[in-house]
Amino acid sequence: MTRKIAFHLNCLEQGGAERVVTNLASQFAAGGYEVLIATEWYGENEFQTDERVRRVHVGLREGDEKKHRLIQFYLRVKYLREFLKKEKPDILIPFARKALYRGLMAAYFIKIPVLISIRTDPAGHYEERADKIQIPLLFPRADGCVFQTEGAKAFFAPRLQENSRIILNPINPKYIGVPEPAERTKTVVQSGRLVDFKNQPMLIRAFVEVHKKYPAYDLKIYGGDSFDGTKEILERIIEENQAQSYVHLMGASDSLEKELADAALFAFTSDWEGLPNALMEAMALGLPIVATACPCGGPRTIMTHEKDGLLIPVKDQKALEEGILRLIEDRELAERLGREARKIADRAGGQAVYEQWKAYIEELCDG
Repeated sequence: MTRKIAFHLNCLEQGGAERVVTNLASQFAAGGYEVLIATEWYGENEFQTDERVRRVHVGLREGDEKKHRLIQFYLRVKYLREFLKKEKPDILIPFARKALYRGLMAAYFIKIPVLISIRTDPAGHYEERADKIQIPLLFPRADGCVFQTEGAKAFFAPRLQENSRIILNPINPKYIGVPEPAERTKTVVQSGRLVDFKNQPMLIRAFVEVHKKYPAYDLKIYGGDSFDGTKEILERIIEENQAQSYVHLMGASDSLEKELADAALFAFTSDWEGLPNALMEAMALGLPIVATACPCGGPRTIMTHEKDGLLIPVKDQKALEEGILRLIEDRELAERLGREARKIADRAGGQAVYEQWKAYIEELCDG
């Protein structure tokens, strides 16, 4: 009998959770599963799904947008429930906060296992008044949960922790197996959106100090504008320090596996993250890395201090400066850390992650 899997999330607009769902859906379809993705709306710049994956709209219908917000909430759950009754999937897998609540409500009293997935730092993201009402009411109904880190897992009640697994994000294959460069450039790099919680201002200020000692080095930050004002802040810091010749905002790139591969080191400076894909990609490329050990524990989940990278406290500019200087000055250490970092592919390659999800889904369906 062919298993039928239904994923549920808002849309497939390009983002971390959306990328994971798209990749997993394609892998399950290739593995002989019948796969559906139920979404609330269509985004402007979406990931493309495998032709064997069926996309189903379960969001608001024509005229619903004029109705009261509470009625819209009820209708979203109602339409998802109708989808579940019609398609009768063997398991429902909602991704991200609001989709989790909708999925658990829609599956109430329907004999379909629900496997929820927490994709961000729950502290600050699952603490609103609505969360404090819905979590104790709905999360006990979940048959299982996938977390990305131990820190995220520890946020929730023991029952959910006991019925859970920690599964890493799959690394894009293009970052795996890239040859080690014959020679590294004198460039420090970072990749990720220009957004406040990534604390790129600290990176630029730290690098200004590094540059005073090593003027041959430059800094390149790759990432699109989030339009939260961060880009303007970074530009102002660059101008104030007259650093235009050695600090560069490179914008978004679709070829980071080429742009980053021969860099001297990668600097990760986030104040908080879920499980940062950019950090995992840098590890897969074999880059020497200095990273903030930010909540909810993503860097600590994938890195071990002094083994495959250097971990520093959050918002500690001096520690960041010292970490960058250490990797510049001790190239033997840097290369050893980079070679160890490459081994992340063994844990987070697409096939390894798929097998973990597959085993967990089969366990829940058979349970």
